[in-house]
Amino acid sequence: MSRVLIFVKLQFIMNKSKKVLLTIFILIIFALLGLFLIGYFKPKGAGIYIDTIPISDVYINDSLVGSTPYEAVRNPGEITIKIVPQDTSLVSFETKINLVSNIRTVIKRDFAQTEEESSGEIASFEKVGGKEASISIVSMPDAAQIAIDGQVRGFAPYKINSILPGEHTLTISAQGYLDRSVTINAYKGYKLTVIIKLAAGELSVLPTPTPSTQELNVKKVQILDTPNNFLRVRSEPSTDGKEIARVPSGNSYTLIEEDVKGGWYKIEYEKDKEGWVSSEYSKIVEE
Repeated sequence: MSRVLIFVKLQFIMNKSKKVLLTIFILIIFALLGLFLIGYFKPKGAGIYIDTIPISDVYINDSLVGSTPYEAVRNPGEITIKIVPQDTSLVSFETKINLVSNIRTVIKRDFAQTEEESSGEIASFEKVGGKEASISIVSMPDAAQIAIDGQVRGFAPYKINSILPGEHTLTISAQGYLDRSVTINAYKGYKLTVIIKLAAGELSVLPTPTPSTQELNVKKVQILDTPNNFLRVRSEPSTDGKEIARVPSGNSYTLIEEDVKGGWYKIEYEKDKEGWVSSEYSKIVEE
């Protein structure tokens, strides 16, 4: 009889232990599930990167957070950024941006003593869904010429509804301002908005040269009509060549050399100064 009682007690203890273990297991599962849901629904961090010339102090929502170059991960949402150069003779900059989860917003600024002489860009993202990547470009001043990967596309404000994801180079130019090149990245399902501020500069359309008697009866290159009424003169026969001058549409210049394969003409745009212009907006004429 005692053996039967012992067996019954053992069975009771084992059943109770199983229930306790099962309860503990269920509690652990619920705890892990709760942690997973909290992590899943918690907003993911948004990156921000700020770089300036010269070094500047960075304020976010009126609080000093550091100096440039500044990089951080913050909660998504709208923030106010103020960038104050440590050189007090330079003007400061303030703007509002919307930080997006898993995306880094980039702000770059080259400071000067006046707002007109300062330049920079802000690149921010907006989730639109779909499989396409799009870019919206705004310029200051308005109607600046937009080139993407060396190809002229149009004038700001400019929008591309579909562009290959990945890295691209934007070149923005306007008469009376210094050109600015920006490297950007396009992502599927996001619209990238780039606001580019150009700096006022001394680079301007060159005056019409006065031909001498020795230039008669020689080959000339005539500058055709362009959207900006001028053509860029570059150091090399390529759009990658550095811009060294601008020549007005309608003027003619002495032909020095011809790059038939690449489609470029080398001209003397000023006395003892030579450079290359594209044959797309110029032609050879006899004078």
